[in-house]
Amino acid sequence: MGESQGGESPPVIDGAFARWLAGRAGQLLMEVRAEVGHDDPAALKAAGDKRAHDFLMSELARHRPADAVLSEEQQDARGVLAGEGTRLDAKRVWIIDPLDGTREFSEEGRADWAVHVALWGAGCAHPNRLAAGAVALPAQHRVIATDHPPAYPPMPVASATGGKLRLAASRSRPPAFLSGLAEEIGAELVPMGSAGAKIAAVISGEVDAYVHAGGQYEWDSAAPVAVATATGLHASRVDGSALEYNGANPRLPDLVVCRKDLAPRLLSALRGHLQVP
Repeated sequence: MGESQGGESPPVIDGAFARWLAGRAGQLLMEVRAEVGHDDPAALKAAGDKRAHDFLMSELARHRPADAVLSEEQQDARGVLAGEGTRLDAKRVWIIDPLDGTREFSEEGRADWAVHVALWGAGCAHPNRLAAGAVALPAQHRVIATDHPPAYPPMPVASATGGKLRLAASRSRPPAFLSGLAEEIGAELVPMGSAGAKIAAVISGEVDAYVHAGGQYEWDSAAPVAVATATGLHASRVDGSALEYNGANPRLPDLVVCRKDLAPRLLSALRGHLQVP
């Protein structure tokens, strides 16, 4: 981290602070890409993960010392805590993914990777208790955040003119049911990396929805869901229940994010494909 980042006073308000953190971590990741290059993808991934994680943890400790942190790069984050952990007792928990879409980060020319920074608050009135969030998409030169949430997305041209819906899907591990779901509702799949990039595509109106099931953690969705709900989009589990964060086990395996007008249709179709109640 350069002196300009460490010496700069960050915003006081949580939403703006989240934007500040995500944006600067993203700048660092762009620097790592330039410094390390793409000849050794494993080395690039490791360097990026470490640089962004160290920066976020350092700045959170400096500017929010009383808050807890749940990070993908935290050694004990994947396990079930016994209940005595400070994170579960904390009133405020930052849920971060220093580099979401590591595979895409290591591939030259790809822009579908992100930095996620979210704040969970015990006293937050929102159903998922996400009080603030920011998603940096450094290679797309943008940060979206809850302090100034994007406008509600326009309906994609294809959808508005009677064409196929567009569903963002994982490049590497799309859920087995997704092809059948797409066929039923008349949709095409749009493969992308990073959950943050996929939800950002819903927010911008590039795609109509993002559906995932079978393997994610809280840090994969907390920040982009915070931004998506701040814009007025629908975000829930695939059975329609609320996404809940800061659990003892951070596994949060499925979600759907879409325009509100599309949610009843998608959730109804999902009930058939996943046999949810």
